[in-house]
Amino acid sequence: MTTNPARVADKAGSAVAWETTSAAETHALGKALGEACAEREVMALVGPLGAGKTCLVRGIAEGLGVPTELVTSPTFVLIHEYAGRLPLYHADLYRLEERDAVNGLGLEEYTETSGVTVIEWAERAPGVLPHDHLWITLDHLGGDRRRVALHPRGARSAELVARAVARLAAQLRTGGA
Repeated sequence: MTTNPARVADKAGSAVAWETTSAAETHALGKALGEACAEREVMALVGPLGAGKTCLVRGIAEGLGVPTELVTSPTFVLIHEYAGRLPLYHADLYRLEERDAVNGLGLEEYTETSGVTVIEWAERAPGVLPHDHLWITLDHLGGDRRRVALHPRGARSAELVARAVARLAAQLRTGGA
């Protein structure tokens, strides 16, 4: 991101949003989130095809110490597991339309581990998410521009957002993002 997040931030309640102008900036936002993660973080990603969800997940993975070349969309296998500073569980529910199919995945078990769980197309799993999770919306604004909004749904996820915002602010001050 090329501007100060405090100026770009769209603070409606506790939500914070950025406009990214490249895949690299979306990745950098994800990396800051990954670096800020503690155990048992759950992130729910929503947005249309091509909004940058998997790009953001690659950044989260890098922030957790997972080699980014390993990270692919788990559309056909539904859940990928990666070893990093904390385990990363990456689910993609795009191909699931039946609620019973989502319930049969056992996502609740992943969200209760010591790792980080990231779920793409999370709107398809309304009853699976724990009460406290980070809801992330991505919108394609045209070209390479994306709007990424972080909506914490509890104290724990609000702390994650605060840590990530602090990391991004430091990166921007030093020219690292």
